[in-house]
Amino acid sequence: MSTAGRHTRVVTLARRPGPGGPAPEDFTLTERAVPELGAGQLLVRNAFMSVDPSMRGRLEETEKHYTTNFAVGEPLDGSAIGRVLASRVPGIHPGAWVRHRLGWRELAIVEATPGSPAAFSAVDAARAAPSAWLGILGQTGFTAYAGLLRAGKLARGDAVFVSAAGGAVGSAVGQLARLLGAASVIGSAGSVAKCHLLTTELGFDAAVDYRAEPIAAGLGRAAPDGIDLYFDNVGGDHLVAALHALRVGGRVVLCGMISQFTSTAPQPGIDHLIQAVLRRVTLRGFIIRDHEDLRTEFTDRVSGWLRTGELVSRQTVVDGLENASAAFLGMLRGDNVGKMLVRVDPDVEA
Repeated sequence: MSTAGRHTRVVTLARRPGPGGPAPEDFTLTERAVPELGAGQLLVRNAFMSVDPSMRGRLEETEKHYTTNFAVGEPLDGSAIGRVLASRVPGIHPGAWVRHRLGWRELAIVEATPGSPAAFSAVDAARAAPSAWLGILGQTGFTAYAGLLRAGKLARGDAVFVSAAGGAVGSAVGQLARLLGAASVIGSAGSVAKCHLLTTELGFDAAVDYRAEPIAAGLGRAAPDGIDLYFDNVGGDHLVAALHALRVGGRVVLCGMISQFTSTAPQPGIDHLIQAVLRRVTLRGFIIRDHEDLRTEFTDRVSGWLRTGELVSRQTVVDGLENASAAFLGMLRGDNVGKMLVRVDPDVEA
């Protein structure tokens, strides 16, 4: 199949966010020509794309977060999954499903070059639904798995607290912690409905609505004997509360600090870090790309738990590439339950 003369809709960064944070006007939906397919490349029709908290920092001009920042006037990128329309890669045929990093567009040219921004990996859509490969079987679930085992050194019998537990990574952390041997799992979320979901469907022992009460008070009530491991997605007052709740020798997994971008309130000072000294706490930050050696183990274990029903894959799906920026902004507000996805191809079921 020739790509000559073909075009695709893409979302570009129109401008950097202002002092009030990202706004709809910061994004533009436009059309771009599709390059001619070269040797070692695939033409992919994206089915789903992911919007993630890590993208927030990439909108800025100078601050670096995880990878390169987005360029004004150029397409955004992020995790996506789609079906191959045309192939010049041996062994990959039209109809195959591949996962890659060129989301925010309907058609993508990806390639078989390891380490390239356009690199892809084939996935088995018979093993799990395509959308799951961006959520619980994608970077979301992998972040939770590696964060708990590698950065957090989760031990059987641990009491675990995770912030933003109604979101993509947080909901995976809570479930995986239980399956990996935690004695109790506590989550924070920003609504009564999300807290109810955590305790009734996702297996959490307790949930704290941080919008209804101070997180320190809620955590103290939910874990009166303290916690062993805190998985931090928020920073700010959640990290402070956890530092005061940790037992001696506790651990903190520093995965993300979204409160730095979404809250205009003053952030707590670092004087609270004295608690890490007094309690002999280990704080460890991590980036998921440093732990690719765990990928096969993770996929095998998690797909098995999905198949048996021991693990629940929760996602919020927004339809249409034209609504991708709205999905991203909604994710930053916490509108999603589980993974926030955009369905780019209306003919594919979630």
